[in-house]
Amino acid sequence: MKPLAPIALAAMLALAAFVPQPAEAQTYPSKPVRLVVPYAPAGATDIIARAAAIELSKTLGQPVTVDNRPGAGGNVGAEFVAKSAPDGYTMLMSASSLHGITPFLYSKLNYDPNKDLVPVIVFASFANVLVLNPDVKANTVPELIALAKAQPGRMTCASSGSGSTIHMSCEMFKHMLGLDITHVPYKGSGPAITDLMGGQVNMMFDNIPSAISHVRGGKLRALATTGAKRAAALPDLPTMIEAGVPGYVADAWFGLVMPAGTPKEIIARMNDDGQKAAKAPDFVKRMTDLGYEIVGGTPEQMAAMIQDEIKRWGPIVKASGAKVD
Repeated sequence: MKPLAPIALAAMLALAAFVPQPAEAQTYPSKPVRLVVPYAPAGATDIIARAAAIELSKTLGQPVTVDNRPGAGGNVGAEFVAKSAPDGYTMLMSASSLHGITPFLYSKLNYDPNKDLVPVIVFASFANVLVLNPDVKANTVPELIALAKAQPGRMTCASSGSGSTIHMSCEMFKHMLGLDITHVPYKGSGPAITDLMGGQVNMMFDNIPSAISHVRGGKLRALATTGAKRAAALPDLPTMIEAGVPGYVADAWFGLVMPAGTPKEIIARMNDDGQKAAKAPDFVKRMTDLGYEIVGGTPEQMAAMIQDEIKRWGPIVKASGAKVD
């Protein structure tokens, strides 16, 4: 076969440029997009969702509105999105706990977070921070452990809801040290922190972004962070391992997911815009100032992170005996 003449080749390339793209890729989005947050306002998931929504609105060319739908450890909002039309106009700011903890914690769910929701992009991750009401007479993790052992069942540990990494961080603490501490679930970090500062509960393994301003303001006493290394936002705090709990590591990440069946062209478009949002200077500054670490990546990388969460948290949930019916 003879090679194509330059003019003929140019004509073919020009024609290829006009090959129709899938309808979804051509028209999406043509109206506002709803970003569901399955937790109450003011928590870490809500903070990152609102920051991401600002950037996504710019790149998508349509408003991205945040819709808080808290309840059942994030399952109310997650189920709503899972059962929404897979057209790209309803998406979820998911937390790692919904994928790695929820399937083991809840014996009855009307959806499967790892089958009915598909990964798009992970925006950021961070460790939790162990914080106390200042009236609790413990200034170090060993002192807190001694206090809990001295009064079994009397100390209380707040969380943003059953099944969250905040909840299971406390369960990991209890399990590894044989402590009897009462779990008190709330509908989000915001109300939990409010009661913690008010003295209605004693302690909490809160996400750094929602607790850091209260720690800096002296309204909460921070003892340690839960990552494998010290948190950049709270560099003077030891990790739980450094504080005397060998092997203790618990962190969290937050990312975008959509209903299963969403066209791959829309997933690709949202991942592309998500990448741009994660690199936007205002987003990066806002996140790093609050203690987040930017992640980014592909849907496939997020899928791999979900599998890691399942392997890490499954044994902890089972060992804790925690169950929600």
